[in-house]
Amino acid sequence: MFPRSRGPAFGPLALAAVLLCGGNALAQSNSSTLLAQQPKPRPTQNLTASRRTAIVDASARVGPSVVSITVTSRQRVQSQWDFFFVPQESEQLVTGYGTGFVLRPDGIIVTNQHVVSGAEKIVVTLGDGTDVNADLLGEDPVTDIAVLRVPRKGLPAVAIGESSDLMIGEWVLALGNPFAYYLGNTEPTVTAGVVSATGRNILPGRDQAGLYLDMIQTDAAINPGNSGGPLVNALGEVVGVNSSIFSKSGGSEGLGFAIPIERAVRIAEEIIRRGSVRRAWTGLTMAGAESVENWKSQGGGLVQSVAPGGPADRAGIHQGDIIVKANDRALRNYLDWEAVKIDLGVGDTIHTEVRPNGGRLAVSRILVTGDLPTVTAEKVTVLKDLQLITLTPQIRAERQVRAERGALIYDISSSASESTGLQDGDVIIGINRTQIDSAEEVRQVLDGMRPRQPLRLYFERGGEISYTDLMFR
Repeated sequence: MFPRSRGPAFGPLALAAVLLCGGNALAQSNSSTLLAQQPKPRPTQNLTASRRTAIVDASARVGPSVVSITVTSRQRVQSQWDFFFVPQESEQLVTGYGTGFVLRPDGIIVTNQHVVSGAEKIVVTLGDGTDVNADLLGEDPVTDIAVLRVPRKGLPAVAIGESSDLMIGEWVLALGNPFAYYLGNTEPTVTAGVVSATGRNILPGRDQAGLYLDMIQTDAAINPGNSGGPLVNALGEVVGVNSSIFSKSGGSEGLGFAIPIERAVRIAEEIIRRGSVRRAWTGLTMAGAESVENWKSQGGGLVQSVAPGGPADRAGIHQGDIIVKANDRALRNYLDWEAVKIDLGVGDTIHTEVRPNGGRLAVSRILVTGDLPTVTAEKVTVLKDLQLITLTPQIRAERQVRAERGALIYDISSSASESTGLQDGDVIIGINRTQIDSAEEVRQVLDGMRPRQPLRLYFERGGEISYTDLMFR
Protein backbone atom coordinates (compact mmCIF):
# COMPACT_ATOMS: atom_id res chain seq x y z
CA MET A 1 0.00 0.00 0.00
CA PHE A 2 1.38 3.35 -0.96
CA PRO A 3 1.61 6.23 1.62
CA ARG A 4 -0.93 9.00 1.15
CA SER A 5 0.51 12.11 -0.53
CA ARG A 6 0.37 15.41 1.26
CA GLY A 7 -0.54 18.69 -0.40
CA PRO A 8 2.17 21.15 -1.52
CA ALA A 9 3.58 23.64 1.01
CA PHE A 10 5.81 26.26 -0.70
CA GLY A 11 7.99 28.59 1.33
CA PRO A 12 10.31 31.26 -0.05
CA LEU A 13 13.18 28.84 -0.58
CA ALA A 14 10.92 26.30 -2.20
CA LEU A 15 9.45 28.91 -4.54
CA ALA A 16 12.91 30.02 -5.55
CA ALA A 17 13.84 26.43 -6.31
CA VAL A 18 10.77 26.06 -8.49
CA LEU A 19 11.61 29.22 -10.40
CA LEU A 20 15.17 28.10 -10.89
CA CYS A 21 14.05 24.71 -12.16
CA GLY A 22 11.58 26.38 -14.45
CA GLY A 23 14.27 28.67 -15.77
CA ASN A 24 16.58 25.71 -16.48
CA ALA A 25 13.81 23.86 -18.24
CA LEU A 26 13.08 26.91 -20.39
CA ALA A 27 16.75 27.27 -21.27
CA GLN A 28 16.94 23.58 -22.15
CA SER A 29 13.82 23.90 -24.29
CA ASN A 30 15.22 26.84 -26.25
CA SER A 31 18.52 25.01 -26.68
CA SER A 32 16.76 21.89 -28.01
CA THR A 33 14.76 24.05 -30.44
CA LEU A 34 17.90 25.69 -31.78
CA LEU A 35 19.62 22.33 -32.16
CA ALA A 36 16.62 20.90 -33.98
CA GLN A 37 16.65 23.83 -36.41
CA GLN A 38 20.31 23.31 -37.27
CA PRO A 39 20.98 20.95 -40.22
CA LYS A 40 22.18 17.49 -39.10
CA PRO A 41 25.56 16.39 -40.44
CA ARG A 42 25.07 13.89 -43.23
CA PRO A 43 27.19 10.71 -43.08
CA THR A 44 29.94 10.65 -45.60
CA GLN A 45 29.89 8.10 -48.40
CA ASN A 46 32.93 6.37 -46.92
CA LEU A 47 31.23 5.97 -43.54
CA THR A 48 28.11 4.48 -45.13
CA ALA A 49 30.22 2.08 -47.17
CA SER A 50 32.16 0.98 -44.09
CA ARG A 51 28.92 -0.02 -42.35
CA ARG A 52 27.92 -2.25 -45.24
CA THR A 53 30.22 -5.15 -44.45
CA ALA A 54 30.39 -8.61 -45.97
CA ILE A 55 28.19 -9.82 -43.12
CA VAL A 56 25.49 -7.29 -44.03
CA ASP A 57 25.61 -8.31 -47.69
CA ALA A 58 25.56 -12.03 -46.87
CA SER A 59 22.56 -11.58 -44.58
CA ALA A 60 20.68 -9.64 -47.24
CA ARG A 61 21.44 -12.29 -49.85
CA VAL A 62 20.23 -15.28 -47.85
CA GLY A 63 17.56 -13.76 -45.59
CA PRO A 64 14.66 -13.87 -48.10
CA SER A 65 15.22 -17.63 -48.61
CA VAL A 66 14.84 -18.52 -44.92
CA VAL A 67 11.44 -19.84 -43.79
CA SER A 68 9.84 -20.62 -40.46
CA ILE A 69 8.31 -24.06 -39.93
CA THR A 70 5.43 -24.86 -37.56
CA VAL A 71 4.78 -28.53 -36.88
CA THR A 72 1.74 -30.07 -35.24
CA SER A 73 2.21 -33.59 -33.89
CA ARG A 74 0.43 -35.93 -31.54
CA GLN A 75 2.32 -36.84 -28.40
CA ARG A 76 1.60 -38.32 -25.07
CA VAL A 77 2.33 -35.81 -22.33
CA GLN A 78 2.86 -37.15 -18.84
CA SER A 79 2.69 -35.34 -15.53
CA GLN A 80 2.44 -36.21 -11.87
CA TRP A 81 -1.37 -35.95 -12.14
CA ASP A 82 -1.77 -38.44 -14.98
CA PHE A 83 -2.57 -41.28 -12.63
CA PHE A 84 -5.60 -39.46 -11.22
CA PHE A 85 -7.00 -37.43 -14.09
CA VAL A 86 -5.62 -38.56 -17.47
CA PRO A 87 -6.16 -41.95 -19.13
CA GLN A 88 -2.95 -43.91 -19.63
CA GLU A 89 -3.25 -43.85 -23.42
CA SER A 90 -4.23 -40.17 -23.71
CA GLU A 91 -2.49 -37.99 -26.29
CA GLN A 92 -2.68 -34.36 -27.25
CA LEU A 93 -1.63 -32.19 -30.14
CA VAL A 94 1.55 -30.25 -29.53
CA THR A 95 3.19 -27.55 -31.62
CA GLY A 96 6.88 -27.36 -32.43
CA TYR A 97 8.92 -24.87 -34.39
CA GLY A 98 11.97 -24.91 -36.62
CA THR A 99 13.61 -23.27 -39.59
CA GLY A 100 14.24 -24.21 -43.22
CA PHE A 101 15.52 -22.65 -46.42
CA VAL A 102 14.46 -22.67 -50.06
CA LEU A 103 16.64 -25.03 -52.07
CA ARG A 104 14.76 -24.67 -55.36
CA PRO A 105 12.45 -21.90 -56.62
CA ASP A 106 9.65 -24.43 -57.28
CA GLY A 107 8.88 -24.83 -53.58
CA ILE A 108 11.55 -27.29 -52.41
CA ILE A 109 12.60 -26.59 -48.82
CA VAL A 110 15.28 -28.29 -46.71
CA THR A 111 15.15 -28.62 -42.93
CA ASN A 112 16.16 -31.03 -40.16
CA GLN A 113 14.41 -34.37 -39.86
CA HIS A 114 13.99 -33.91 -36.12
CA VAL A 115 12.02 -30.72 -36.79
CA VAL A 116 9.26 -32.57 -38.70
CA SER A 117 9.48 -35.96 -36.97
CA GLY A 118 5.99 -37.37 -36.35
CA ALA A 119 4.30 -34.34 -37.93
CA GLU A 120 0.58 -34.48 -38.67
CA LYS A 121 0.56 -30.98 -40.15
CA ILE A 122 3.40 -28.75 -41.39
CA VAL A 123 2.96 -25.04 -42.06
CA VAL A 124 5.73 -23.00 -43.69
CA THR A 125 5.86 -19.23 -43.20
CA LEU A 126 7.59 -17.69 -46.19
CA GLY A 127 9.77 -14.61 -46.11
CA ASP A 128 6.83 -12.34 -47.01
CA GLY A 129 4.83 -13.62 -44.03
CA THR A 130 2.54 -15.94 -46.02
CA ASP A 131 1.55 -19.21 -44.32
CA VAL A 132 1.48 -22.23 -46.66
CA ASN A 133 0.70 -25.88 -45.93
CA ALA A 134 3.68 -28.08 -46.79
CA ASP A 135 3.98 -31.70 -47.88
CA LEU A 136 6.74 -33.90 -46.50
CA LEU A 137 8.49 -35.39 -49.54
CA GLY A 138 10.79 -37.57 -47.44
CA GLU A 139 13.07 -37.69 -44.46
CA ASP A 140 16.34 -39.33 -43.48
CA PRO A 141 16.80 -39.74 -39.71
CA VAL A 142 20.39 -40.96 -40.09
CA THR A 143 21.62 -37.66 -41.57
CA ASP A 144 18.86 -35.56 -39.94
CA ILE A 145 17.68 -34.11 -43.26
CA ALA A 146 14.08 -33.71 -44.45
CA VAL A 147 12.62 -32.21 -47.62
CA LEU A 148 9.34 -30.27 -47.84
CA ARG A 149 7.39 -28.95 -50.79
CA VAL A 150 5.05 -25.95 -50.84
CA PRO A 151 2.76 -25.06 -53.78
CA ARG A 152 4.67 -21.96 -54.81
CA LYS A 153 6.80 -20.99 -57.80
CA GLY A 154 9.50 -18.38 -58.14
CA LEU A 155 10.68 -18.52 -54.54
CA PRO A 156 14.13 -17.04 -53.79
CA ALA A 157 16.53 -19.99 -53.56
CA VAL A 158 19.80 -19.93 -51.63
CA ALA A 159 23.23 -19.97 -53.24
CA ILE A 160 25.05 -23.22 -52.45
CA GLY A 161 28.66 -23.04 -51.34
CA GLU A 162 31.23 -25.63 -50.28
CA SER A 163 32.01 -26.85 -46.79
CA SER A 164 35.09 -28.80 -47.88
CA ASP A 165 37.25 -25.68 -48.13
CA LEU A 166 36.14 -23.95 -44.91
CA MET A 167 38.96 -22.39 -42.94
CA ILE A 168 39.14 -22.49 -39.16
CA GLY A 169 38.43 -18.97 -37.94
CA GLU A 170 36.59 -17.64 -40.99
CA TRP A 171 33.34 -15.76 -40.48
CA VAL A 172 30.02 -17.58 -40.78
CA LEU A 173 26.41 -16.60 -40.09
CA ALA A 174 23.60 -18.68 -38.61
CA LEU A 175 20.13 -17.69 -39.81
CA GLY A 176 16.94 -18.96 -38.28
CA ASN A 177 13.77 -18.27 -36.36
CA PRO A 178 14.55 -18.78 -32.67
CA PHE A 179 11.43 -18.99 -30.49
CA ALA A 180 9.28 -18.69 -33.61
CA TYR A 181 6.43 -16.18 -33.34
CA TYR A 182 7.45 -14.95 -29.90
CA LEU A 183 9.62 -12.38 -31.67
CA GLY A 184 6.62 -10.93 -33.49
CA ASN A 185 7.60 -11.15 -37.16
CA THR A 186 8.96 -13.55 -39.75
CA GLU A 187 12.26 -11.85 -40.45
CA PRO A 188 15.04 -14.34 -39.64
CA THR A 189 17.49 -13.70 -36.83
CA VAL A 190 21.13 -13.40 -37.90
CA THR A 191 23.99 -14.33 -35.57
CA ALA A 192 27.67 -14.13 -36.47
CA GLY A 193 30.63 -16.24 -35.43
CA VAL A 194 33.53 -18.19 -36.82
CA VAL A 195 34.18 -21.75 -37.93
CA SER A 196 35.47 -23.27 -34.70
CA ALA A 197 36.30 -26.70 -36.13
CA THR A 198 35.41 -29.08 -38.95
CA GLY A 199 35.00 -32.84 -39.07
CA ARG A 200 33.47 -33.04 -35.59
CA ASN A 201 31.98 -36.42 -34.60
CA ILE A 202 29.43 -36.32 -31.79
CA LEU A 203 28.56 -39.34 -29.68
CA PRO A 204 24.94 -40.09 -28.74
CA GLY A 205 24.14 -38.23 -25.56
CA ARG A 206 21.43 -38.03 -22.94
CA ASP A 207 19.37 -35.54 -24.93
CA GLN A 208 19.93 -36.92 -28.45
CA ALA A 209 20.15 -40.53 -29.48
CA GLY A 210 21.66 -40.28 -32.95
CA LEU A 211 25.19 -39.78 -34.20
CA TYR A 212 26.24 -36.49 -35.78
CA LEU A 213 29.25 -37.05 -38.04
CA ASP A 214 31.76 -34.79 -39.81
CA MET A 215 29.97 -31.72 -38.51
CA ILE A 216 30.94 -28.05 -38.79
CA GLN A 217 31.39 -26.48 -35.37
CA THR A 218 30.69 -22.77 -34.93
CA ASP A 219 30.33 -20.26 -32.10
CA ALA A 220 27.61 -18.36 -33.97
CA ALA A 221 24.66 -18.43 -31.57
CA ILE A 222 22.15 -21.19 -32.36
CA ASN A 223 19.05 -21.21 -30.19
CA PRO A 224 15.79 -23.22 -29.98
CA GLY A 225 13.96 -22.83 -33.29
CA ASN A 226 17.16 -22.38 -35.32
CA SER A 227 17.28 -26.07 -36.28
CA GLY A 228 17.17 -26.51 -40.05
CA GLY A 229 18.35 -23.00 -40.83
CA PRO A 230 21.34 -22.25 -43.06
CA LEU A 231 24.94 -21.70 -41.98
CA VAL A 232 26.32 -19.12 -44.41
CA ASN A 233 29.81 -17.98 -45.35
CA ALA A 234 30.85 -14.36 -45.90
CA LEU A 235 29.93 -14.64 -49.60
CA GLY A 236 26.31 -15.37 -48.74
CA GLU A 237 26.60 -19.04 -49.72
CA VAL A 238 25.08 -21.82 -47.63
CA VAL A 239 27.78 -24.16 -46.31
CA GLY A 240 25.79 -26.10 -43.71
CA VAL A 241 22.44 -26.86 -42.06
CA ASN A 242 22.24 -25.85 -38.39
CA SER A 243 21.31 -28.94 -36.41
CA SER A 244 22.43 -29.20 -32.80
CA ILE A 245 24.10 -27.53 -29.85
CA PHE A 246 25.91 -28.54 -26.71
CA SER A 247 24.22 -26.70 -23.88
CA LYS A 248 23.67 -26.98 -20.14
CA SER A 249 21.10 -24.19 -20.11
CA GLY A 250 19.17 -25.11 -23.26
CA GLY A 251 20.38 -21.97 -25.06
CA SER A 252 23.47 -21.12 -27.05
CA GLU A 253 26.81 -21.52 -25.28
CA GLY A 254 29.03 -21.15 -28.33
CA LEU A 255 29.00 -24.83 -29.29
CA GLY A 256 26.81 -25.13 -32.38
CA PHE A 257 27.01 -27.77 -35.10
CA ALA A 258 25.92 -27.82 -38.73
CA ILE A 259 25.56 -30.60 -41.31
CA PRO A 260 27.86 -30.05 -44.33
CA ILE A 261 25.84 -28.69 -47.24
CA GLU A 262 27.18 -31.27 -49.72
CA ARG A 263 25.63 -34.04 -47.64
CA ALA A 264 22.35 -32.17 -47.21
CA VAL A 265 22.01 -31.52 -50.95
CA ARG A 266 22.88 -35.13 -51.86
CA ILE A 267 20.26 -36.47 -49.46
CA ALA A 268 17.68 -33.92 -50.62
CA GLU A 269 18.17 -34.79 -54.29
CA GLU A 270 17.80 -38.50 -53.58
CA ILE A 271 14.62 -37.88 -51.60
CA ILE A 272 13.22 -35.76 -54.45
CA ARG A 273 13.98 -38.53 -56.97
CA ARG A 274 12.99 -41.60 -54.95
CA GLY A 275 11.11 -40.42 -51.87
CA SER A 276 13.67 -42.15 -49.65
CA VAL A 277 17.42 -42.67 -49.25
CA ARG A 278 19.34 -45.77 -50.31
CA ARG A 279 21.68 -46.48 -47.44
CA ALA A 280 25.11 -47.82 -48.40
CA TRP A 281 25.83 -51.15 -46.70
CA THR A 282 29.35 -52.34 -45.85
CA GLY A 283 28.38 -55.64 -44.24
CA LEU A 284 30.48 -55.10 -41.11
CA THR A 285 30.06 -53.60 -37.66
CA MET A 286 32.79 -52.02 -35.58
CA ALA A 287 33.25 -52.11 -31.85
CA GLY A 288 31.96 -48.93 -30.25
CA ALA A 289 33.28 -46.85 -27.39
CA GLU A 290 34.28 -49.01 -24.43
CA SER A 291 34.54 -46.00 -22.13
CA VAL A 292 34.60 -42.24 -22.28
CA GLU A 293 38.31 -42.23 -21.44
CA ASN A 294 39.65 -44.24 -24.39
CA TRP A 295 37.19 -44.04 -27.26
CA LYS A 296 39.11 -41.18 -28.93
CA SER A 297 42.40 -43.08 -29.20
CA GLN A 298 41.68 -46.65 -30.21
CA GLY A 299 44.03 -46.29 -33.18
CA GLY A 300 41.71 -47.75 -35.80
CA GLY A 301 38.39 -49.53 -35.93
CA LEU A 302 38.06 -53.05 -34.56
CA VAL A 303 35.80 -55.20 -36.78
CA GLN A 304 33.29 -56.74 -34.41
CA SER A 305 31.27 -58.78 -36.90
CA VAL A 306 31.03 -59.47 -40.65
CA ALA A 307 27.85 -60.43 -42.48
CA PRO A 308 28.37 -63.68 -44.44
CA GLY A 309 28.39 -62.95 -48.17
CA GLY A 310 28.23 -59.19 -47.56
CA PRO A 311 30.49 -56.50 -49.05
CA ALA A 312 33.13 -56.75 -46.29
CA ASP A 313 33.20 -60.54 -46.52
CA ARG A 314 33.70 -60.35 -50.30
CA ALA A 315 36.53 -57.86 -49.75
CA GLY A 316 38.38 -60.26 -47.47
CA ILE A 317 37.76 -58.40 -44.21
CA HIS A 318 37.20 -60.61 -41.17
CA GLN A 319 36.13 -60.35 -37.56
CA GLY A 320 39.03 -59.17 -35.40
CA ASP A 321 40.68 -57.14 -38.17
CA ILE A 322 41.51 -53.49 -37.50
CA ILE A 323 40.78 -50.96 -40.24
CA VAL A 324 43.31 -48.13 -39.93
CA LYS A 325 42.52 -46.14 -43.08
CA ALA A 326 39.54 -45.71 -45.40
CA ASN A 327 39.61 -43.62 -48.59
CA ASP A 328 42.84 -41.92 -47.47
CA ARG A 329 41.31 -41.02 -44.10
CA ALA A 330 43.12 -42.28 -41.01
CA LEU A 331 40.71 -43.92 -38.58
CA ARG A 332 41.18 -43.12 -34.91
CA ASN A 333 38.06 -44.99 -33.84
CA TYR A 334 34.70 -46.25 -35.04
CA LEU A 335 33.26 -42.73 -35.39
CA ASP A 336 35.73 -41.94 -38.18
CA TRP A 337 34.53 -45.07 -40.00
CA GLU A 338 30.93 -43.92 -39.60
CA ALA A 339 31.91 -40.50 -40.99
CA VAL A 340 33.33 -42.18 -44.11
CA LYS A 341 30.21 -44.31 -44.57
CA ILE A 342 27.64 -41.58 -44.15
CA ASP A 343 28.57 -39.81 -47.39
CA LEU A 344 28.76 -42.97 -49.52
CA GLY A 345 26.21 -44.16 -52.02
CA VAL A 346 25.32 -47.68 -53.04
CA GLY A 347 28.04 -49.11 -55.31
CA ASP A 348 30.75 -46.73 -54.10
CA THR A 349 34.24 -48.08 -53.44
CA ILE A 350 36.10 -47.87 -50.14
CA HIS A 351 39.86 -48.32 -50.32
CA THR A 352 40.86 -49.63 -46.90
CA GLU A 353 44.07 -50.49 -45.10
CA VAL A 354 43.52 -53.37 -42.70
CA ARG A 355 45.64 -55.01 -40.03
CA PRO A 356 44.46 -58.66 -40.12
CA ASN A 357 43.62 -59.99 -36.65
CA GLY A 358 45.04 -56.83 -35.12
CA GLY A 359 48.57 -57.46 -36.41
CA ARG A 360 51.14 -54.77 -37.18
CA LEU A 361 51.33 -55.05 -40.97
CA ALA A 362 48.51 -53.44 -42.93
CA VAL A 363 47.17 -54.84 -46.20
CA SER A 364 44.91 -53.23 -48.80
CA ARG A 365 41.31 -54.30 -49.12
CA ILE A 366 38.81 -52.87 -51.64
CA LEU A 367 35.22 -52.86 -50.43
CA VAL A 368 32.28 -52.09 -52.74
CA THR A 369 29.14 -51.05 -50.85
CA GLY A 370 25.80 -52.72 -51.41
CA ASP A 371 22.13 -52.00 -50.67
CA LEU A 372 20.99 -52.09 -47.08
CA PRO A 373 19.06 -55.35 -46.61
CA THR A 374 15.38 -54.87 -45.82
CA VAL A 375 13.55 -56.56 -42.99
CA THR A 376 11.33 -59.10 -44.70
CA ALA A 377 8.96 -59.47 -41.76
CA GLU A 378 6.22 -56.95 -41.13
CA LYS A 379 6.57 -54.59 -38.18
CA VAL A 380 3.93 -56.38 -36.15
CA THR A 381 5.69 -59.72 -36.60
CA VAL A 382 9.00 -58.29 -35.44
CA LEU A 383 7.33 -56.71 -32.43
CA LYS A 384 5.72 -59.99 -31.48
CA ASP A 385 9.12 -61.66 -31.61
CA LEU A 386 10.67 -59.01 -29.35
CA GLN A 387 9.97 -59.31 -25.64
CA LEU A 388 10.91 -56.04 -23.98
CA ILE A 389 10.92 -54.71 -20.44
CA THR A 390 11.53 -51.15 -19.28
CA LEU A 391 14.95 -50.64 -17.71
CA THR A 392 14.84 -50.23 -13.90
CA PRO A 393 17.59 -49.55 -11.33
CA GLN A 394 17.41 -53.19 -10.25
CA ILE A 395 17.85 -54.46 -13.83
CA ARG A 396 20.70 -52.01 -14.40
CA ALA A 397 22.52 -53.36 -11.35
CA GLU A 398 21.87 -57.03 -12.16
CA ARG A 399 22.88 -56.70 -15.83
CA GLN A 400 25.61 -54.08 -15.27
CA VAL A 401 23.97 -51.76 -17.79
CA ARG A 402 25.51 -48.30 -18.16
CA ALA A 403 22.45 -46.67 -19.77
CA GLU A 404 20.12 -44.90 -17.34
CA ARG A 405 17.01 -45.44 -19.46
CA GLY A 406 15.93 -47.82 -22.18
CA ALA A 407 14.14 -51.09 -23.02
CA LEU A 408 15.82 -54.42 -22.28
CA ILE A 409 15.37 -57.31 -24.73
CA TYR A 410 14.85 -60.36 -22.53
CA ASP A 411 13.69 -62.66 -25.30
CA ILE A 412 14.01 -62.60 -29.10
CA SER A 413 13.32 -65.26 -31.70
CA SER A 414 16.15 -66.55 -33.87
CA SER A 415 14.51 -65.18 -37.02
CA ALA A 416 14.12 -61.70 -35.54
CA SER A 417 17.69 -61.80 -34.25
CA GLU A 418 18.99 -62.78 -37.68
CA SER A 419 17.04 -60.03 -39.48
CA THR A 420 17.77 -57.24 -37.00
CA GLY A 421 21.15 -58.16 -35.49
CA LEU A 422 19.72 -57.79 -31.97
CA GLN A 423 20.33 -60.26 -29.14
CA ASP A 424 18.99 -61.17 -25.73
CA GLY A 425 20.29 -58.69 -23.17
CA ASP A 426 20.61 -55.75 -25.58
CA VAL A 427 19.20 -52.49 -24.22
CA ILE A 428 17.47 -50.31 -26.82
CA ILE A 429 18.34 -46.69 -26.02
CA GLY A 430 17.32 -44.87 -29.21
CA ILE A 431 15.52 -45.23 -32.53
CA ASN A 432 16.62 -42.78 -35.20
CA ARG A 433 16.85 -39.54 -33.19
CA THR A 434 14.25 -40.46 -30.58
CA GLN A 435 15.51 -41.39 -27.13
CA ILE A 436 13.90 -44.53 -25.75
CA ASP A 437 12.88 -44.45 -22.09
CA SER A 438 10.56 -47.46 -21.92
CA ALA A 439 9.42 -50.63 -23.66
CA GLU A 440 6.16 -48.91 -24.63
CA GLU A 441 8.05 -46.18 -26.48
CA VAL A 442 9.65 -48.78 -28.75
CA ARG A 443 6.21 -49.88 -29.89
CA GLN A 444 5.01 -46.30 -30.34
CA VAL A 445 7.99 -45.29 -32.45
CA LEU A 446 7.83 -48.36 -34.69
CA ASP A 447 4.07 -48.00 -35.17
CA GLY A 448 4.66 -44.46 -36.40
CA MET A 449 7.24 -45.46 -39.03
CA ARG A 450 6.39 -44.71 -42.64
CA PRO A 451 6.81 -47.33 -45.40
CA ARG A 452 10.43 -47.70 -46.54
CA GLN A 453 11.64 -45.25 -43.92
CA PRO A 454 15.21 -46.03 -42.81
CA LEU A 455 15.50 -47.15 -39.21
CA ARG A 456 18.64 -46.85 -37.13
CA LEU A 457 18.27 -48.56 -33.78
CA TYR A 458 20.84 -47.78 -31.06
CA PHE A 459 21.47 -50.28 -28.30
CA GLU A 460 23.90 -51.06 -25.51
CA ARG A 461 25.63 -54.43 -25.52
CA GLY A 462 28.38 -55.34 -23.08
CA GLY A 463 28.77 -51.73 -22.01
CA GLU A 464 29.26 -50.48 -25.58
CA ILE A 465 26.86 -48.47 -27.74
CA SER A 466 26.17 -50.05 -31.12
CA TYR A 467 23.47 -49.73 -33.72
CA THR A 468 21.78 -51.64 -36.51
CA ASP A 469 20.36 -50.19 -39.73
CA LEU A 470 17.05 -51.58 -40.94
CA MET A 471 14.48 -50.77 -43.61
CA PHE A 472 10.89 -51.84 -43.03
CA ARG A 473 8.78 -52.64 -46.07
